[in-house]
Amino acid sequence: MITKDMKISEIIKVNSNIIAILLNAGMHCVGCPSAQGESLEEAALVHGLDADALVKQINAYLGN
Repeated sequence: MITKDMKISEIIKVNSNIIAILLNAGMHCVGCPSAQGESLEEAALVHGLDADALVKQINAYLGN
């Protein structure tokens, strides 16, 4: 289960296909070194995205 306090790098390790979800949401810096150390919530804030909605979408994809 993904949470918004998880680092982007941790989330990608769960399933690399999550990258496509993040890219489609507008988070185009997924591969940036600084983004890897950010939490999903921090990255969402920078991009003006709803972290809770992203978590819901990712967990739905993962079947959680």
